[in-house]
Amino acid sequence: MSVAKKYDKFSRFYDKVESFFEKKYLSHFRKKLFEKLEGGKILEVGIGTGKNLPYYPDHVEIVGIDVSEGMLKICEEKLKSYPEKHVKLLRADVQNLPFEDESFDCVVSTFVFCTVPDPLKGLKELRRVLKTSGKVYFLEHMRSEKWYINLILFFMNIFTKSLLGTSMLRKTDENIRMAGFAIEEEEFLLKDVVRLIVAKKEV
Repeated sequence: MSVAKKYDKFSRFYDKVESFFEKKYLSHFRKKLFEKLEGGKILEVGIGTGKNLPYYPDHVEIVGIDVSEGMLKICEEKLKSYPEKHVKLLRADVQNLPFEDESFDCVVSTFVFCTVPDPLKGLKELRRVLKTSGKVYFLEHMRSEKWYINLILFFMNIFTKSLLGTSMLRKTDENIRMAGFAIEEEEFLLKDVVRLIVAKKEV
């Protein structure tokens, strides 16, 4: 089953399943990311059910994409509670973005590249649509540099991979560099498993 279909099936339970982690950890991590965010035209990839919506400034223009129609429908409902936000939703795949080169000032990605089937291809697409002066803001979980943490992630991966196609063991920081980005900031938020990364195009 494709990632899109898995998330379509899981979409109505998604927020409930993640509510504990969202309240205890993830909401704090999101706040940190959006404190760094610069303005302009913003692309959010993997917008999902719209968990980042409350953190966007009201004045920015946002295009939010997701591969799952089910997730986008929930996000669309949430948008009704934020009439002051300027958000356009679109079903699209980060591996093949329907935008021209250098279309966006900023790109936001939160917990997305653990699930993209070809993460390097998706990251190269982000680089393509980002303006030369733009930045990408990542909040991603990835493989640890500590073997004993990876042991836990390995067992978690057995379930997350089959349920949602989500890998707990990707080296996303390395993939970001391989895709042609220079990492300006990297902050460890949960040991070194969850990381906040700010990157720009390497030219």
